[in-house]
Formats: sequence, C-alpha cells, structure tokens
Amino acid sequence: MRAFANLLDRLAFTPQRNGKLTLLRDFMRDTSDPERGWALAALTGELVFDAAKPAFIRKAVEARMDAELFALSYDYVGDLAETVALVWPAKPGANREPDLSEVVEALRSASRAQVQKLLEGWLDALDADGRWALLKLLTGGLRVGVSARLAKQALAAMGGVAIEEIEEVWHGQHPPYEDLFAWLEKRSDKPSADTPGRFRPVMLAQAIEAADFARLDAADFAAEWKWDGIRVQAVNERGHRRLFSRTGDDIGTSFPDVLDFLSFEGVIDGELLVLDAGRLRSFGDLQQRLNRKTADAKLLAKYPAGIRAYDLLLDGEEDLRGFTFRERRARLEAFIGRANSPRIDLSPLQPFSSWEELGELRAHPPDGDALLAEGLMLKRWDSVYEAGRPKGPWFKWKRDPHLIDAVLMYAQRGHGKRSGFYSDYTFGVWREDANGERQLTPVGKAYFGFTDEELKQIDKFVRDNTIERYGPVRVVKATRDFGLVFEVAFEGLQRSTRHKSGVAMRFPRISRLRWDKPARDADELATLERMLD
Repeated sequence: MRAFANLLDRLAFTPQRNGKLTLLRDFMRDTSDPERGWALAALTGELVFDAAKPAFIRKAVEARMDAELFALSYDYVGDLAETVALVWPAKPGANREPDLSEVVEALRSASRAQVQKLLEGWLDALDADGRWALLKLLTGGLRVGVSARLAKQALAAMGGVAIEEIEEVWHGQHPPYEDLFAWLEKRSDKPSADTPGRFRPVMLAQAIEAADFARLDAADFAAEWKWDGIRVQAVNERGHRRLFSRTGDDIGTSFPDVLDFLSFEGVIDGELLVLDAGRLRSFGDLQQRLNRKTADAKLLAKYPAGIRAYDLLLDGEEDLRGFTFRERRARLEAFIGRANSPRIDLSPLQPFSSWEELGELRAHPPDGDALLAEGLMLKRWDSVYEAGRPKGPWFKWKRDPHLIDAVLMYAQRGHGKRSGFYSDYTFGVWREDANGERQLTPVGKAYFGFTDEELKQIDKFVRDNTIERYGPVRVVKATRDFGLVFEVAFEGLQRSTRHKSGVAMRFPRISRLRWDKPARDADELATLERMLD
C-alpha cells in the first residue's frame, strides 16, 4: 500500500503530463505483480467496490471524534479523503500495514456490514498518506490527473510498444493484468486481440489553422458537420453488442435502447445523440442520459438516443480500416441502408468547391440539425482509418466560441491539488427584477481557463470579499460598483427549466479576467436570450 500511496501523492503534485507519464512508467516497471495490476485497475477506473460508500467513511470517523469538529475540518479542507487522512485518531495496537492487493481482495468479497470494521483497522495501521490513498481507492475519486489513456500510454512506454497495441488488446484483459505485463516485459507472446465485441482505437482530428488552408486543396477533402454529442463506437460482433466511448469505456448499460437496435454485424464509428424521430435535439437533452448506470422507461421515452454514423470499421467479418475514406464511405452508406434502423442514421456529406464556400457554410449553417452542430469535420478522401491523431488526414473546424462578460457570485474549493484554493466559480449577468431593479442572476459555472497565478489572485479576492457562507459555498461581494468580472467563453446555449436564469451554457470556461471592467458593465441576461433567438 505504501508504494501505491507514494505514487498517488507524487501524481497529485506533478502538474506536467510528461512528469506523470514518467512516474507511472517507473511504477509499473519497478513494482511486482499483482500490486501494479491493481494500481493500474484503480487508475483506469476498473475497480468498483459496491459495498464501500462514502457514508461508511463518515460513520467511521464520527465514531472516533466529535462530529462537529470533523464537519468544521471537512469544510476547511474541502476533500473528504484528505480530511479523514489528516484527523483520523488512530488506536495503538498490533496494526499491520496492508498490501494493496490485500485491500482489494478483501473489499471485493466484503459485505456492507464488514466494510466499516475493515476500514477502521486499515486506517489505524496506515500513516496519513496511506490513509488518503486508501480512501481515494474506496471511493473511486482518485483525482490525480491521470486518465485511462495516460495510464495506457505509460504501459506502452514501459514495454516499448505503440499505445494502439495496448488499446487493441485492452478489452480482452482483466485486473490484475498479469498476462499484459508478461507481454510488455517480453516474458510471453502478445495477448490475442481477437476478442469479440472489443474496442478499436479511434482516429482523431487536429484543429485546423488559418495557415493550413493555403497548403490544402479543397478537392482532396470531404466535409460533414461536427455533431454536438459524444463520439462512440457501436459494436455487434459475433453476438457481442457493445457501445464504447472514444476512450474505450463501455457505456452500453446507460443506453440499452441503442444496444437493442444494433442488429447489424460490424463496427460503426459515429456520434451519440438524442434523435427524436430522426430529428436532432440539443446536447442538454443528451446530458440527461449521460453518467447514469441505468435508465428507466420514462427517461428512455423522453430522451431517445441514437447514433449518427461517420465511418465503418468492420463490415461483417471484414476489417475496413485499411481502406480509403472514399471506399469506407461508400460501404457505410450501403451498410446503413441495409440496417434500416430508426436509431441509426447517416451523417450527410456537405458538398463544396472552395474553402471560401465552406467557410460561408460554417458561419451560416442552414435551418435544421446543422444549427446544433459544433462546426465542420474535414477528411481526406484518400485517408485510411489510423488510430490516434495523425497529422494531415482529418481536421476539425469548430465555430468561434461565444463570449460574454459575467460577474463572480459564488466560489467553492476545488479537489486534489486545488483543495486549498477556491477554484470553482459561479458567475452571473444582470437582469431586471419585478421592481425594475438590476440584480445578478447565475448563468453558469466554470473551473478552468485560468493560469495558476491567476488562480491565486482569484482565491485571494474570494477570501477578501466573502460576505456569506452556505456550507462549502462562499458568497462573494458583487454589486453595481464592485465585483470581479470574467470574460466567459462557451460553445453553445440552450433553454433550461432547471436553471433560474432559463439558460444553460455548453462548455463554459474563463477566457480572461477583466480586472479593468466595472461590474455594472457586465452583460445582461437579455444578451443571452437574443443568442438563443
């Protein structure tokens, strides 16, 4: 457990991606089985302990110390695991520090009644770093800046192979991944990638720059809308139906209505959307379906999901990834026609003869589904389906973000390395109340887009200008004559009955701090309502 705790601690305080990659690679190389395999499973989200809940952690600590004192400590620190790790009053005794594999095996078989006793014994045996790592493991909220893809990249670096090779075999492997490590250490052959229903590493696009158009020939490219959903891979292979996110996470249990319509034999690359009788609905509707373990009949009926197909990777038993996009597109059109599914349609190509003509289409999309698109995708007709983000064959040409000026209203502490800073911000714009007075109304939240130095400046402003507190939330002074103005960038806007303002933003982030701008000059809610119209 000590090596795993040390890894998490170092990852949490290493901001650079390459630094995290090196830490992961060295840990996987220097740690023995099965410890490294369980650590990898934790980092990639493959470990879930159904019997271990945050409520057990609270119950355990409140049995050892005053509940009010713990609540005050938790409010100050802002992170449950970190708070308990620091304040836990350990009982002396013959406590033996557990191995990571011991913890995992015990939790996988423990009942809910056994978890609290196990937890208390382990917390007594571990130091503060070990307690923090244990609690993060239990709750699944590691928050150390490591994605599943970064962990796979570290495995690739350890074994001297391409990450696409890791992803090809990943879904046939299971924790603690002893066969996978044996291959990477050249002790055995590569595990078979021929696993029915497996994920194929996706091909990604680069953002196009203005200078790129001068060197690219428009005739070499096809164009289609970049739909505002989530990229998925729909698989029906030898009786195994799967729905994967672009990072290879199996999200099929959240979308049983989509799985039911995968009647074909093959693999489709496309966009998961809410399609109501073939008509595209907003991303906000899709969000009602995301991150749910299950979906009830009412939700399925209200937000019917479907797939808008971009590409065809497998047609029956034939792998098409080595074919050109022109060839794959022709096969895809025939494939979708044969499938004749009400939940799967074809992403139409947009004809154009010059970059200028395409730019006009991007700036002024026609009525209909195109109004909900994020921009355009450009794909070379002669491009093969190459995993990763190769330079040159595919580009994304997103619309310019919308910008508004808004005033900081509320702040909360962040998590992980930001747990000591107020880094989650709610901002608002002006509207007239029933008496004709201008009042701020919240329109969004953002927690990125600023530098570390700017974070320190905002944090100080929040602490210096807090006027009320509601649990972990600080109310920040904001009047016509005083307040911190953010320039907020966002990708889209939609009406929302869940928000007091009546609007919801897509991907809001802090574009810059407007220390120079008086709060009274921030935007009005009417400005956002005109954007909707």
